Amino acid sequence: MASASGFPASFYGEPGVLGLLANGISAFLVLLQNFHGARTGIPAEGVENILAGVHLILIGGVCQLVAGLLSFRKYDHLSGTSFVGYAALWGSYGATRIFLGANQQSPNLFNQSAMINSTFQDLYANTSVNQTVIPMYIKESAIAGLVPYILLSFLLAFCSATVNYIMPFVFGAITLTLIFEAVGLVAGWALVVSGILELLILLFAIYGSSALLIKGLAQRYVLKGFGNPLFNVLLLGTTNASSSQSLGQEKKKNTKYAEPMALGFFCDTVSPFIFAFYAFGYFPSIPVAAIWISINSAAQLLSSYYAYLRQDCYHATKFGLHCMFWLVKTWEEYVVSVTISRTEAGEVRHAMVGNWFFLSAALVFFITSLNKDTLELVHNSFFVLVTISTISQIPIDRYYIFFGVTCSLFTLLSFYGTFARLINTIAEKSLIPVGPQPVSTESLQKYLSYLRRSKLDEPEDKGSQLPDALFYLSNGVAALSAIHNGQSGLAFFDLTVPWVLIPGAIIQAYVSRLQVQGGQRFGSVIPSFYVAIWATWSWFRFAGHRLQISTESANGFAAGAIAFLVINAFLIVVATYGNLVLLALTTVMEVIIVCFLLSTFGRLPYQLEVAMLAIFAIICLYGMLASLVNGIFSKTLIPVGPSLIKDKKKKESETTYPCFIAKSRETSGLLKIAKLLENNGVCGIPTDTVYALAASCKNPSAIEKIYSIKDRPAEKPICICISSVEQLVAAKPPFSPLLWEFMRNVYPGGISCIVPKGEWLLKLGVGPAYDRVGTRESIMIRVPDHTATAHLCEFTGPLAITSANPSGEADSTHHDMVINRLGHKIEGVLCDGESNEVVASTVVNCLKIDEGKLIFQRADILS
Repeated sequence: MASASGFPASFYGEPGVLGLLANGISAFLVLLQNFHGARTGIPAEGVENILAGVHLILIGGVCQLVAGLLSFRKYDHLSGTSFVGYAALWGSYGATRIFLGANQQSPNLFNQSAMINSTFQDLYANTSVNQTVIPMYIKESAIAGLVPYILLSFLLAFCSATVNYIMPFVFGAITLTLIFEAVGLVAGWALVVSGILELLILLFAIYGSSALLIKGLAQRYVLKGFGNPLFNVLLLGTTNASSSQSLGQEKKKNTKYAEPMALGFFCDTVSPFIFAFYAFGYFPSIPVAAIWISINSAAQLLSSYYAYLRQDCYHATKFGLHCMFWLVKTWEEYVVSVTISRTEAGEVRHAMVGNWFFLSAALVFFITSLNKDTLELVHNSFFVLVTISTISQIPIDRYYIFFGVTCSLFTLLSFYGTFARLINTIAEKSLIPVGPQPVSTESLQKYLSYLRRSKLDEPEDKGSQLPDALFYLSNGVAALSAIHNGQSGLAFFDLTVPWVLIPGAIIQAYVSRLQVQGGQRFGSVIPSFYVAIWATWSWFRFAGHRLQISTESANGFAAGAIAFLVINAFLIVVATYGNLVLLALTTVMEVIIVCFLLSTFGRLPYQLEVAMLAIFAIICLYGMLASLVNGIFSKTLIPVGPSLIKDKKKKESETTYPCFIAKSRETSGLLKIAKLLENNGVCGIPTDTVYALAASCKNPSAIEKIYSIKDRPAEKPICICISSVEQLVAAKPPFSPLLWEFMRNVYPGGISCIVPKGEWLLKLGVGPAYDRVGTRESIMIRVPDHTATAHLCEFTGPLAITSANPSGEADSTHHDMVINRLGHKIEGVLCDGESNEVVASTVVNCLKIDEGKLIFQRADILS
């Protein structure tokens, strides 16, 4: 809750403190083990390694992950990418320690003479596996995982030098430490050097976190290291004009969050690198490496999530696809490692067809990236090659060689992509070449629109379709992978489990979460229900022989299948209010569930099931293509068909809304909203960017209500909105001529200026809300280029505003989104239809304008 003492500025909150300390403490834990082993000649074993691994996961993994997520919300590209990437590193390394401890015999004491050549590397080289027949290859897997992180850590150290001169030393020390940790797996002396470097990480991290913490408390830089880069990022090159158009397209996305593209490319560097080592036979068994790839894939799913929050349908789906692909391939190879041989897998794979959907999806992305930059197009073309290399019908003697080569090429391109995306987002210019657009956006839209033969009525809510492409993608992979015949053996069933379970259940659960995140509570029902179907399908049809399901249990599955039939029948009715593609999907799923029911009685018609699963996959492919294209271009280019049943009663009526609804074109509506604001109310209003929540500055308690309505952190300030610059002139603030000239040039418009706070705000009409808006020293001012909002401010005086969305969620770009998400908490909404923009206003810090400095803050200061 707000307090009379005011709020500190949100841009002084520093998750970098947590991120740096997590790196420092994690390095310190490894340091203690390395130095203890070197001093006593008794390396850590068993429980000691397990405990160390748990601590690395909790501190270096979880805590640093939190720092990375907060950094993304602060529009900090570098810190967000770095902390999430290092969280994956420490989490993977901690899991390796746990594997190591769990697979060691009782501690073996080493005498002093053996200490020189028998230090920590012996734990890896001579690890036993508790008399199992599954070799873990912990040492080789750890090296394969550390090498890509060494390269990426060096890249992060270089990029961070363009921001400050503390993080380059931290990241540089981490890079050298990883090198000697990798060498230490085969040569014990390197672990001593690694321990010294880990001490440097700790010292640099303590200093850096102290500097950031003091900066947050003092609201200025006290300790040196932050605020000035080692070198200017512009020295890396000049703006590439041929790439500026595609970069500008990215800026049209919701810039409320940092761009996750660098993180997506980062993860696309690690996973294929480890796979290349595996495919070329450096380690023939993947259990430990599977943990590294799985954790890295989870980080890539976060890049998909933040792309979704930025309303970026393309990258949200792309990184979701890549995450799904790496997870499926990882756990397929895990099954090969622990249950069947490669030779047997080569024979069984000939009957598997799920790879073809990945190939089709990769080709779809290749087509939709034709209007992106050349780097994006080439990256997608290389991913097409990767999916081709995993086609199950390739002979086993060529399969792994082809896969290893394509993974190596994809790794190199992803590494360059990480560098280019990171530098270009830091500079907010295209400094690192990414190439021109192969095809203009207008031309691509024209070609794709040929598929639309007639103008059918399409669903109006385009903004809610962001996760639809991933929904169709996950269902399509699961359905095509589930195809088999009555002669399929047990090895086929084992290999098919990850192909159905991961896309159909795990990734689709993520899709369901996105639907809820976007305010579509009911929209999450279908993906949530299909999660249950595919999970049950995997459990009964493919893992049943492993679980030893009895006849009685099969009867239970039959009862569940009947329940599935009833629920899906209801979803068919719901789909009639949606579109034809969704209706066809749910209808075919009804037949598939009937086949599942018959399989519980041992009377499965395989031909019918194969046909239905194939048709289901085709529908999913078309649905994915349509949803992706329509989501990327924010218009219906590829039809999905009209709803069969139209809701005739969907007319605006005061009794059907949770709050008062007014039209922006009606003066009576403006007067009613103004009256609600005068009476201590909070209302949703349109602006020239996105919809905002507004409260009158005459009512401080109404401003405090905004914080509880949005679940907004108390430390994030609220700006004020006025009708015109002339209203500001009348208050006679002591602004310099340069500041006045700047404000007259940018107002009215989608700019928020941070200016010095003073008694002039009382003359402006802020009055009792003086301590409830801005910070102690500054205030942010908006003059929207929106007629209705300007007139409203003339009626009410200055308004305290913030974006109309639950804190941390996507902005509201239509009055329906405000009503659906916050209508039950506010008094009214001024309806103006679709907003002109999908991003909040640009925030410019003008406090040092007379010194020649204008600082562009991120958009989420208003969120």
